[in-house]
Amino acid sequence: MRRIGGIILAAGGSTRLGEPKQLLTSNGETLVHAAVRAAQDGGCDIVCVVTGHEREAVENAVADLHPLLVHNENWQRGMGRSLRLGLNAIHSASAVVVLACDQPAVNRDVIRGLVEQQAQTGSAIVASSYAGTLGIPALFDQSCFAELQALPDDRGAKAVIKADAGRVTTYSFEDGVLDLDTLEDVMTWRAR
Repeated sequence: MRRIGGIILAAGGSTRLGEPKQLLTSNGETLVHAAVRAAQDGGCDIVCVVTGHEREAVENAVADLHPLLVHNENWQRGMGRSLRLGLNAIHSASAVVVLACDQPAVNRDVIRGLVEQQAQTGSAIVASSYAGTLGIPALFDQSCFAELQALPDDRGAKAVIKADAGRVTTYSFEDGVLDLDTLEDVMTWRAR
């Protein structure tokens, strides 16, 4: 039976923004909470949140949803380590959806779309397409887990997506371009 995992990358220090973006709120809900809810409602059987900076606050923000929590003590080293920790925690999954907290347009329909597209195409990777690029949220079949595990600390899942275009199916997600890295990004998002 196919089992889908969700890995929510919520470890970063948000240095460009100056405050933890995973704890920004919209309609009373933190971005990390919204990401966990999207993954759970979108078809992920198990959801892992990888924490780092502001660990306790992030864990408290998602406590009511009961995701698996994994802490990256060396979160400053980059996303690769967080991905490895998340994969180790849900290694029994048939596929994983990797997402970050800083794309506020991600919702259950996006996650469901990635899962359904992979089921229909059998592709090893289903990557979101926006602003002329491919990236997360993305679904990776178990056949990609070793490559994700081999990523250096400072590289993210995009490196695996770019490694072999022949195994990638795209999922159109134009709203994925909104990525909250700066105060200007946050202001644009809140103005919507």
